[in-house]
Amino acid sequence: MTGERFIAPVNRESTPSIIARKLREAIAHGELAPGAQLGEAELARELGVSRGPLREATQRLTQEGLLVSIRNRGLFVIELTEEDVHDIYLARTAVERVAAAEIFRRGDHAAAGQRLAEIIETMARASDQQDKAMIGTADLEFHEALVQISGSRRLVRMHETLLTETRMCLTALGDTYSAPDQRVPEHNEIVDGFRTGDGARVDRLLVAHMRDAVTRLAAHATPA
Repeated sequence: MTGERFIAPVNRESTPSIIARKLREAIAHGELAPGAQLGEAELARELGVSRGPLREATQRLTQEGLLVSIRNRGLFVIELTEEDVHDIYLARTAVERVAAAEIFRRGDHAAAGQRLAEIIETMARASDQQDKAMIGTADLEFHEALVQISGSRRLVRMHETLLTETRMCLTALGDTYSAPDQRVPEHNEIVDGFRTGDGARVDRLLVAHMRDAVTRLAAHATPA
């Protein structure tokens, strides 16, 4: 018998964590629009929860920067300015570069290339169909997978909030690409870097990819 135990307490997600996750998804997909005010009583009723765990959840999202509390006015979903967009992609660049470096350090770059290539197939089909929403979803899935493959729970946790904010930008970003969508070859180059074991190339491509997105989004953001 090994030392591993299978009969052990089960970790269950707390109610505030579940509420926070649902609110993140609602913000990311526009169900809670930028600038929208959150009414505590109405939100608690819609979610079927009491105000205690709801407040804990909204406090978490306020700390993450997805909600903002305005004195004597209430709680609101953030509105992204040009400065915010730059900052989001600055942080994403830092996280994803470190994640990629860790993948190479662990020797997992070939497997990473294979996993990411599968996501590119979905992105390419969406590009052929000119389905901007599906392209955006595949784009985020690509970057989410990249960080997850690094094996760092902390990087994944940091990246989660950044991707929620990024999703808020996707409609504007998608409108800046012409068909066929240039994101497909851009991501394919990153995949090729993983497959060939060229960490320096992957690093350069990630930086260029993020800079290009910032340039495209800047014109669509609210002036700071």
